[in-house]
This record gives sequence, C-alpha cells and structure tokens, in this order.
Amino acid sequence: MTTPLADLTSLRVGGPARTLRTAETEAEIIDAVRAADSAGTLLLILGGGTNVVIDDGGFPGDVLLVRTRGIDVSVDACAGAWVSVAAGEPWDDLVARAVAEEWSGIEALSGIPGLTGATPIQNVGAYGQEVADTIARVRAYDRITGEVAVLPAGECSFGYRTSRFKRDPRFVVLSVEFQLPLGSMSAPIRYGELAARLGVAEGERAPSAGVREAVLDLRRGKGMVLEAADHDTWSVGSFFTNPFVDGDVPDGAPSWPQADGRVKTSAAWLVEHAGFPRGFTLDGRAALSTKHTLAITNRGGATAADVLRLARTIRDGVRDRYAITLEPEPTLIACSLD
Repeated sequence: MTTPLADLTSLRVGGPARTLRTAETEAEIIDAVRAADSAGTLLLILGGGTNVVIDDGGFPGDVLLVRTRGIDVSVDACAGAWVSVAAGEPWDDLVARAVAEEWSGIEALSGIPGLTGATPIQNVGAYGQEVADTIARVRAYDRITGEVAVLPAGECSFGYRTSRFKRDPRFVVLSVEFQLPLGSMSAPIRYGELAARLGVAEGERAPSAGVREAVLDLRRGKGMVLEAADHDTWSVGSFFTNPFVDGDVPDGAPSWPQADGRVKTSAAWLVEHAGFPRGFTLDGRAALSTKHTLAITNRGGATAADVLRLARTIRDGVRDRYAITLEPEPTLIACSLD
C-alpha cells in the first residue's frame, strides 16, 4: 500500500490505497467496477476528492479515479439546451460554459469544486439552486444487472444533499444530462444573501453572468473557492448539513418551514452559538475556517483523526446545547464520527 490519497482530496488528509487506477473512458469505469465486484474487492470510486474524508489508515481496497471527458449539446428553441456531460468533467467549467452559452439554471452553483458525476450523488446545491432542478436523467452502470441504465430524474430520489446514488452504491454514475432553459437571465433568485448582493428581490431574475460573479465573490469571502495558498480552502466545504427539526428552532436561529411540517435551520448558526467561533481549534492542525463556521480546515499537517476529533467535538457541543445532532455532509471513507 504505497499510493497516497491525501494529495487527491481537497482536505489533504488520508492514507494510502492498495491500488490506484485511472479511468478515462466509460468502458474503463465499467471494466474496473466489474473486476472488483467479481473478485469481491472493496472499491472506492473517487472523482475530484472534494467531499470525502479518508481515514489515515487509507482505503483497504482498489481506488478508481474517474477522469472521463466529453460534453454533448442539443439545443431546441422550445425545450432548451439538452447537455449530456461525462462524469469526469469539472463542474465549474460546465457552469462557466452554461453562462457563456446562455443556458440558464445552474449559474448559482458557480465555484463548487469537484466533478460533474458527483453532483447527482450529493444533489449538490448552493444559493437557492440544486442540480435536481435541472437534471433530466442520469446514465449509470448497474452493478446488479451488469448493464447501463438510464434513470430519469423522477427515479433518482433527490432530497436535500442526498439521492438514490448516495444511499445505494448499486449505481455508478457515467454521465449526467441536464435540461437548461435558454436565455441570458438566471433562474429566479431564491436565496436572500444572493438577492441582496444582486440588488433584486427574492423570486426575481438577474443576468446569469452577474449571478455567477456574485456567487464566486460570496464563496471566496467564505473560503469556498479552492486556492492552494489559502488554508481556509483546505476543506470539504460545509462539514455539516443544515438540520431539519420537529417543532420550534432555538430562539434567534434562522428557520425555513418545510412542506412536511418540519423546520430547517442553520447549522452554521448552531455551531457558532454553541461556542465554536471561526478559527476554533483543538490542536492548531485542524480548525474551523477563519471565514466560515461550517468549514473544518486543514491548517497544514492535519490528519483525518484531527479533523474527525474536531468534528466530533463540535457535533457533541451542538447536541449538548440544543438537543440537535448535526450530520456530516462529506462521505467518510473507512472512518466515522462514532
């Protein structure tokens, strides 16, 4: 076991892989998955490495890096742009192209690191948009049938930061097809902070190019745009998801009523008001970002154990103070918070 995984993740922690293989075609992805499944070998499929925490002991199996490329576009004046994107395409490059080509609907997802194939798994979202809004279908390899399946959006079980693909490893995403309206104006702005930055009311539209620049500016201000020299960006982004609670939220906490009767509140507010300010650290190696209380960052030399120790301390502190248990957003590989 000699292949380090820390260098393949945005958090820069994680031990070695037993074997590491790169897939540049769909056929190579399928062959690697079939071989591992047939041999009963553990397999970690890794894209951009931006939403994972890998144990210091590494991964006791094979690691497959997805690096497939290709974007196919069909434009119809009525139906909009149908954009089929290989799993290995960088996500923000796609968003930049969509804005340039005047395809609307993903502009508020600018600056999110990682690859396109990961977006339906996590149902990636930010600033009032999520990919479930525009995904038409997902093409995936079915590890049970051994065939390639095309799953329409309605069969993907999208939810808040989750999907069928996240809950069940049966399907390996090969490509994602988006249906994007045509036009230079954004989708309706559904996030107060972004609306204020743009000078529009929530529900109004703005030029997509302006939305992209505003989102990038907001994300940079929170250390959410990857920069090698900035340790505030050595993270997985938000470490905890916003929780849904039954009944009232803590006094003063943001609240967003849901259709099912629950209320969504702010994980960042809970973290800060439970006594964990920006920059909070236990050991100086892993710390909350100096810009954003939801990002646990590697200040240089941190291990996965350091990150998880800090995350556990914050989770337990919030639970003790508010009786709300925060859930991690990244996928924890060969490790846990328990």
